[in-house]
Amino acid sequence: MPHAPEPESHQLSRQLALRDLVLTQILTVVGSSWVGVAAGLGRAQALVWIAAMTLFYLPMAVSVYFLNREMPLEGGLYVWARTAFGDAGGFMTAWNIWAYGLATMAAILFQIPSEAAYMLGPWASSLPENHLFVFTLLALLLAGLALSAVRGLALGKWIHNISGAAMLTVFALLIGTPLWAIAHRQPIHYAALAMHLPHPDLVSLALMGQMFGAMSGLEYVAILAGETNSPSRDIGRSVVIASPIICAMFIFGTGSVVAFHELHPNIAINYIAPIPQTLRQALGDRGLSSFIAGVAILLLQIRILGAASFLFTGVTRLPMTAGWDDLIPEWFSRLHPTYRTPTNSIWLGTAIVAGLLLFASAGVKAAEAFQVLNNAASELYSLAYLAMFAIPIVGAKLLRKRLPGWVKVTSAAGFLTTSFTFLLTAYPFVDVVDARTYAVKILGTTAIANGIGFIFYRVRRSKTGTLNGAR
Repeated sequence: MPHAPEPESHQLSRQLALRDLVLTQILTVVGSSWVGVAAGLGRAQALVWIAAMTLFYLPMAVSVYFLNREMPLEGGLYVWARTAFGDAGGFMTAWNIWAYGLATMAAILFQIPSEAAYMLGPWASSLPENHLFVFTLLALLLAGLALSAVRGLALGKWIHNISGAAMLTVFALLIGTPLWAIAHRQPIHYAALAMHLPHPDLVSLALMGQMFGAMSGLEYVAILAGETNSPSRDIGRSVVIASPIICAMFIFGTGSVVAFHELHPNIAINYIAPIPQTLRQALGDRGLSSFIAGVAILLLQIRILGAASFLFTGVTRLPMTAGWDDLIPEWFSRLHPTYRTPTNSIWLGTAIVAGLLLFASAGVKAAEAFQVLNNAASELYSLAYLAMFAIPIVGAKLLRKRLPGWVKVTSAAGFLTTSFTFLLTAYPFVDVVDARTYAVKILGTTAIANGIGFIFYRVRRSKTGTLNGAR
């Protein structure tokens, strides 16, 4: 199926090379909290990670590789879904990714006070509950991220590269902490590749669902295809290069968290900030080792800001590309005269993230607020993945013919796994007052968000009189 190149009138600046894409893939996929979630399964973590890699990550990588090869266009999955399912399918896919990105950005920022407390030491343990400190810090960070988004990828790619390198450094230290403990004669048992079955209970199932969803994100960089030097070649190559690194980080990093949790069984795993917790347990609070732990936690803060910056970059491009296709008002597509970035989309996104941060702290425990926000975002993202995996199976016939036949098999596996993850994500794995109410919050938020999106689409279509159809 032929596809037109990006219109020259858009004049996007192509800033991203292969190195940038590889570091960004690591930054996007490897979240700092997931090793804590996986550690909740104990020594079953490696088996579940391998299952997630086989049933979800591999199908995702295959889909991204071949769909991007056919359509290396700004907007990524939005363009793929619109080509396969028409305007409505493309719009709702973009809507879910957009909502996911904004909510996840808020959830990422929400982690910073907790991780900063670990970096500063025991005296700062109460800071995450100090609303004045938290809101002042987050307001400054959000303003900085918005201004960097306006400046564009000429600056943003360096933020993302440094953040990706920081994440690699922190994980190298995390994976090395058991060796440190053994060298200092701590009674630790490190068995990252132990193959144990998880306990057959609902909490284990909920953790497994979280782990499957944790491996998402490879397709996100394709949103910036129009700002990549050679998108049809380099985005696929970045998937191939980054994937084995990402998988090793998840398994061996979780192994370290499990090892130190077994060494300190009376201390609950911190699901929001498991890496700072583990580094403090391993290296202590005094001397050179404490300084090393503090530097590592500082690097983790840099990674968190970089991840938020990249997520925000992606979500500001989706309204821009949808505006090019006249699915939303042209106002969203207006570009900065110098930096060629969608400033209106950036400022709207900034306001929404600020509102989400205020909502997340309104009258609920910090852990539950974080999980409600993060899990609702995960559900929205799962819907976008269902659309992506459906493309080789039931998408437009001309597009399906361009894809290898075996991609249908991997896509079917990814579709079933994503459906399983969608159902399990609503079940809480942290202590909440009422699990049923919690699930209603998650699923209700997902339904309401999609209802609002669909109504917006229908109203817009009725005003413009544009017919729905695949291109």
